Amino acid sequence: MPPQRPNQSNEEAINIEQSLQELEQALQDFKSRYAQVQADRDRQQDLRQQLSIAEREYQQKRSKALRAEVKQLRQQLEEVEIALESQLFSWSGLREIFWQIVRFGGVGLILGWVLRSWIGG
Repeated sequence: MPPQRPNQSNEEAINIEQSLQELEQALQDFKSRYAQVQADRDRQQDLRQQLSIAEREYQQKRSKALRAEVKQLRQQLEEVEIALESQLFSWSGLREIFWQIVRFGGVGLILGWVLRSWIGG
């Protein structure tokens, strides 16, 4: 094995630390997207219930105010559904996180085997 330069291990440590920070940021972004999707789904359900009630009332009373309310609720529901479609999970982002986990998990396994054989366990 060729001798390692002292700076090489520092560079590797810095690279690993940067990669871990990127992985943590990607995970945080994923959690934020997930929370937003959950909030939008809740909002979508509420809007659907409100729309259903407003449509029934409009069928009974046929007032302009109720027609405007139904129209507004439909528009809000459409906006939430568009937001949901655009915020769904990107599989390329998940793929990157998966490979980061595999990479660092593999490095940990290899280090564990090396340390175990070095200690003689």
